[in-house]
Amino acid sequence: MTADTSVRFREFKMPDVGEGLTEAEILSWYVKPGDTVTDGQVVCEVETAKAAVELPIPYDGVVHELRFGEGTTVDVGTSIITIDVAPGSGPAEEPAAAEPPAASVPTPTAPAEEAEEEKPKGRQPVLVGYGVAESSTKRRPRKQAAPAPEQSAAAAIQAEMNGHGAAPAAPEDRPRPLAKPPVRKLAKDLGIDLATVTPTGPDGIITREDVHAAAAPAPAPAAEAVPAPAPAPEAVPVTAGARETRVPIKGVRKATAAAMVGSAFTAPHVTEFVTVDVTRTMKLVEELKADKDMAGLRVNPLLLIAKALLVAIRRNPEVNAAWDEAAQEIVLKHYVNLGIAAATPRGLIVPNIKDAHDKTLPELASALGDLVATAREGKTTPAAMQGGTVTITNVGVFGVDTGTPILNPGESAILAVGAIKLQPWVHKGKIKPRQVTTLALSFDHRLVDGELGSKVLADIAAVLEQPKRLITWA
Repeated sequence: MTADTSVRFREFKMPDVGEGLTEAEILSWYVKPGDTVTDGQVVCEVETAKAAVELPIPYDGVVHELRFGEGTTVDVGTSIITIDVAPGSGPAEEPAAAEPPAASVPTPTAPAEEAEEEKPKGRQPVLVGYGVAESSTKRRPRKQAAPAPEQSAAAAIQAEMNGHGAAPAAPEDRPRPLAKPPVRKLAKDLGIDLATVTPTGPDGIITREDVHAAAAPAPAPAAEAVPAPAPAPEAVPVTAGARETRVPIKGVRKATAAAMVGSAFTAPHVTEFVTVDVTRTMKLVEELKADKDMAGLRVNPLLLIAKALLVAIRRNPEVNAAWDEAAQEIVLKHYVNLGIAAATPRGLIVPNIKDAHDKTLPELASALGDLVATAREGKTTPAAMQGGTVTITNVGVFGVDTGTPILNPGESAILAVGAIKLQPWVHKGKIKPRQVTTLALSFDHRLVDGELGSKVLADIAAVLEQPKRLITWA
């Protein structure tokens, strides 16, 4: 009976949704015991030290048990939900739990009756955060021919547990290519067969760029629907007359704190400041808002500040680098993944725009709009926060004049943008009211000396003072 039970009940384990993370907190369950689920259906949302991620289930069946309650932090590799993949086959013994559940909601089962199911074929390695590749878990009629002696039931179950079938898949049963759900949707929208796309992502994963490359010169896809925001965490109750409230440090906030402490005490920070007249830039922003080529795009001062930073990096490429302590090398990067610091209910995150240096102004505006919208919805993926090279943090939105930003680990520079205010300014020999802001550039003094840092900051200021340099210097 043990073999049949293990085939009937499938355990879905907490995957590594953030490249090496060891735990994740279950934020919310979207299913309950007794609900019917299908392969690829999202069953819960979890939060890691990097982001909130929705987890799809890789099985068809009925939810048998939720092994942990909402708010529980679970180690990667621990079973979090049990699925009955053959609910119509009659009663069966409950599966043995991998470890004692912390907050489970069990569903009672009846006395045992043997159930039979054909072993799934062609299972593939787990795709980070998205379960396993498509496979068949549907019951089929009992075959008349007896199984070969060397392929016993125990061996079949062991092969399933190890993620391998008993025999290589036939061409018609070849597993689907590895790609995350948003990438599959993009390919569907563009009419691209993923089997024809050459993957460039880690472990053979197909990326959005791979799909776009396969679709070229097809028109850009329609914008993906933004999922409904996750429910905000409940506020910590405050007892009347209480003098203190303690809030657990976990998830994104915990990771941010550790990263900032590590950066502050590892990289020797230097910060330089400049105050600049951005009146012409503000006028250009208003003109761009009325430009038909920018219709529907997010146009604001941050867009032109980002473009100014990219121009400054092009003129001073040595600032776009990283320090490799293990190899004792400076890594010069020939691409710019532009990070934008975003405040969210879960803490500060810094997603980045991949290959921002190659984007036109409309493309950069579109990418900024998508990045901000996704961050506000709390749906930023771990991949979107990896690989940044330089960052912009806009403290001006809070009415702050400037600050001394701390570098993101692995990056060489970060630009803080202060509030843009109407101030008296000497313009053409006369004191006039002008739009003025203060910029602060922090950089890693191991990589960037004072001369290079000053050149970069001066170039950013020059572009914002005379935005026509976006054309002449580009």
